Amino acid sequence: MLKNTTNSYGWIAIVIHWLSALMVIGLFALGYWMLTLGYYDSWYRLGPWWHKSFGITLLALTVIRLLWKFFNATPKPLGTHFDQVGARVGHALIYALLLVTMVSGYLISTADGRGISVFDWFEIPALITSIPQQEDIAGAVHWYTALALVILAAGHALAALKHHFVNKDSTLTRMLVAKRNQSNND
Repeated sequence: MLKNTTNSYGWIAIVIHWLSALMVIGLFALGYWMLTLGYYDSWYRLGPWWHKSFGITLLALTVIRLLWKFFNATPKPLGTHFDQVGARVGHALIYALLLVTMVSGYLISTADGRGISVFDWFEIPALITSIPQQEDIAGAVHWYTALALVILAAGHALAALKHHFVNKDSTLTRMLVAKRNQSNND
C-alpha cells in the first residue's frame, strides 16, 4: 500500500501530496506576511530564513514527487473526457508553477552571491548571480507564479470536491486513503 496501483494512490504519493499542499499554502501565507514586516520587526530576518528553508525543502520534495510519479503506476483518471483533459493540464501547470516559483525564489535569494542556508544544516550555493536586475525580475516572477499556483491549487481542490459531490466518484477519496488493488498486493 506504499506504492500506487491502477486504482489508488499509495501512502507515499498521498503523504507527499498533502505535505506539498500544506507547504505551498504555508509558504504563500508567510511570503505574503513578510511583505508587511518592518526593518525592526523580529521576523524581518527570521521569516525569510524559514521561507527559504521550507522552499528548498519543497523543491526537494517536488523532485522526489516527480521521480515517484515517473517510476510508479498512476491511477486511472475518472470522470468525463473533459475532466480527464482538465486534470492532465491542471497537474502539468501545477508542477510547472511549482518549479518556476522555486527556481525564481532561488534566484532572488542568491542574486547577491550568498548561498541559501537550509535550517542551518547545509547551504545551497549561489550558482547564478550575473543576470541583470536578477533580484527584481526573479522577484516579480516569484510573486506572480506563487499567486497563480495558489489560485490553481484552489481550483484543483474545487475540482476534487466536484468529483466527490457531483460526479460521486473516488477521485478525492483515493488521495485520502491508500487501498489495496484487488489484483495487486502492494
